[in-house]
Amino acid sequence: MSFSGKYQLESQENFEPFMKAIGLPDELIQKGKDLKSISEIEQDGDTFKVTVTTGSKVVVSNFTIGQEAELEGLTGEKVKGVVHREGNTLKANLKGVVSVTELVDNNTLVTKMTLGDIVYKRTSKRM
Repeated sequence: MSFSGKYQLESQENFEPFMKAIGLPDELIQKGKDLKSISEIEQDGDTFKVTVTTGSKVVVSNFTIGQEAELEGLTGEKVKGVVHREGNTLKANLKGVVSVTELVDNNTLVTKMTLGDIVYKRTSKRM
């Protein structure tokens, strides 16, 4: 299955505890908790461009599977990491946050970000 497409956030779990744990200020957490982000994924073989739009904030990440890339973390800081692919799953470890994004079926994208014992889960549907 190809990851390519636009996905809108449908539900999320543990948003506030996770964002506090990574050091996001309360003001930004409150602003962001009810926003429905849109993720656009462009995949060409092992090369990906991921554009996430949340309100007026747009984050663009470009990476190639298995190669180090500079990605923007949730706090806005640039971090280097390697994204690996296993079937319909993309995995990365960015500064202690383990991110696993799975294309569950042709229309559902589930991302789980783990820091310590806090798991933040986002479920998005293809638009």
